[in-house]
Amino acid sequence: MAAATLMTKPLPAHPLPKKPLPAGWPRERYESHNRRLKAMRLAIALLDTGVYRPEQAHNRKIRSTAAEIGVHAPSDTTCRLVRALLYDNC
Repeated sequence: MAAATLMTKPLPAHPLPKKPLPAGWPRERYESHNRRLKAMRLAIALLDTGVYRPEQAHNRKIRSTAAEIGVHAPSDTTCRLVRALLYDNC
């Protein structure tokens, strides 16, 4: 039986250009949007390092991964959101 290999697209050498968020949203909506983006980036980075289950992703692991990929240390709320994203992918 042949083993399946997972091939992910390599990241671009430079980040994609950011688009401004629409004006007029309440501040909480901007914060929530940016928190979700950060959690997604962290969840992808954790998956790339072999962390597939929420119980493997402790705050310490999430924060060390954030430092490795150049993202500011996440709050406890963002860490919970990262674990929730990992749980959804089980």
